[in-house]
Amino acid sequence: MVNKRTSVIIADAEYIDSVAFNLIVNFERMIGRHIPQADMAQWVECIAMDGGVRRVTECNGELGKKESPECNVILVHEKDSEEMNNFNPGKFNTELNGQAFTGDLGEFVFSTVGAEENAETMQKYDIITDVLAAMVDEPKVNNIMVIPNLDSRDNGVLDRLMPVLRHIDRACPEKRVTLFAMQPLSGVPCRTEILGYSLMAALGIRADEIKE
Repeated sequence: MVNKRTSVIIADAEYIDSVAFNLIVNFERMIGRHIPQADMAQWVECIAMDGGVRRVTECNGELGKKESPECNVILVHEKDSEEMNNFNPGKFNTELNGQAFTGDLGEFVFSTVGAEENAETMQKYDIITDVLAAMVDEPKVNNIMVIPNLDSRDNGVLDRLMPVLRHIDRACPEKRVTLFAMQPLSGVPCRTEILGYSLMAALGIRADEIKE
């Protein structure tokens, strides 16, 4: 999967879809207009920028150079889930898995991974944790962005991720790991960013539309 200087985005698909839905509902009421589905391409580019990926021109000095960075986008979802209703494109098998596009930050390649049928919600995080742990042995991966469901500290997700994050921090301090959440985080051994900003951009919500 990783064959050149690479960044990796690992996301809980159901979670980001639910956050996008909540933002659509809340901001349609606030600003009084229809808000379309989130633009998937714009969202992953915003996440990549928040995670430290820089434009091709900044990395290589020449836009479109063959060795431009690649970003693997891994969307982990429940096996019986077929699509994200609040993203465009959003169908896992027919529109996202194995697809790619090239933007200012390089090439983005999508993979969708379904959790086992009838699995408990936490088993989805076995996949996310395993993918995150595998990045330790990928020398060409320099940026890792993780978007789990951390809305409830009681769901145990952060506890599952913390040992892996600590290991990466100790074993590979040169790797930049960014954890995204809707609320500020503290006490984690990596950088943190607010997820809502990238989703608002992908939904076309402008700062001048938001009233105090």
